[in-house]
Amino acid sequence: MPQITEELWDAVDSRVESCWCPGLVAGVRIGGELEVHSCGTYAFGSPRAMDTSTPFRISSLSKLVGGALALSLVDDGTLALDDDAARWLPQLADLRVLATPDAPLSVTVPARGPVTVRHLLTLTAGFGVDFGQTPYAAATRDLLWGPNPPAMEPDAYLDQLGSLPLAAQPGERWMYHAGADVLSALLAAAAGMPLRELVADRISGPLGLTATGFPSGNEEFPAVYESTASGLVEAAAYRDAFASPPMFESLAGGLVSTVPDYLTFLAALADDRLLPHGLRESMTSDQLTGTQRAGAAEMNGPDESWGYLTGVQTGPGPVWSDPGMWGWAGGSGTSAAVYPNGDIGVVFTQRFLSGPGDGFDWFWEPLGAARGR
Repeated sequence: MPQITEELWDAVDSRVESCWCPGLVAGVRIGGELEVHSCGTYAFGSPRAMDTSTPFRISSLSKLVGGALALSLVDDGTLALDDDAARWLPQLADLRVLATPDAPLSVTVPARGPVTVRHLLTLTAGFGVDFGQTPYAAATRDLLWGPNPPAMEPDAYLDQLGSLPLAAQPGERWMYHAGADVLSALLAAAAGMPLRELVADRISGPLGLTATGFPSGNEEFPAVYESTASGLVEAAAYRDAFASPPMFESLAGGLVSTVPDYLTFLAALADDRLLPHGLRESMTSDQLTGTQRAGAAEMNGPDESWGYLTGVQTGPGPVWSDPGMWGWAGGSGTSAAVYPNGDIGVVFTQRFLSGPGDGFDWFWEPLGAARGR
């Protein structure tokens, strides 16, 4: 495979040489063969070279681990997809819902049904990111959205969430991110153990992942940057949020990993070695109704929907992609996806994406060429 991937790695190296980021690590599986490549340094001006064992904060790529973890508990009967989340999280009982999406927080109606495990996995629980200028958006922006895991204990987070109305009826609309945080608390409660132990027991231990979990405070991460009007600057608040074990162990965006570990995880999931085929297939296929999909389309466009904590490509998509492809990207500069034939791509940087025009085509286009598209 080295000849196949030579142009891909040249393109990756060029991205670093352009100073888009100081360094990165990427990995692929093409035709069953795995290869990992590193280039650049830990920070601009640093002599320390990136290597394939470099740990990264993987941001929203944590969600795929959360989906697989939840379905492992469904597989053994600990959970059922349509279980009421209030069984484990009493703060989610007797919820109220905004009468209209732009209503004041005091104008509500009763919820027509409970928030379920399925709603959390599909991000249709009725809470999450509101990209509009509404009272709900103003009240929840700091609580339900941001690159850092919640800076509070899970019970405090759930108390605040439970005191607010839902923005939509459970099951009515896709809303990004917060469902995965709530699911994190639910999984720990249902399993009766800390989430870090559950991840180790169900995911990292069986797969031999030595660097995947929640931060311990001992990791030596690359510097993380954000784009500003004056250029790239270190994102100090994000750096500091991962400098010690978290108060809230979040599968929405709180995991750390390496490219070889994450490639191993995706390969095990794609090959049905982590979950039974039927559950894995459900996780990585479209789980949204047309009405629910309207919320996802606002963020992702018409060719992408959502499975169980992973994006799913439903339409033609970019030229380098295939319908049925699944995966996601993390705001701190990570991206990973699995093609329908089992080929995989993973790229980890530590440069925050600056907006819709900032993405990873510079990786996926040459990967598509390497795959013979």
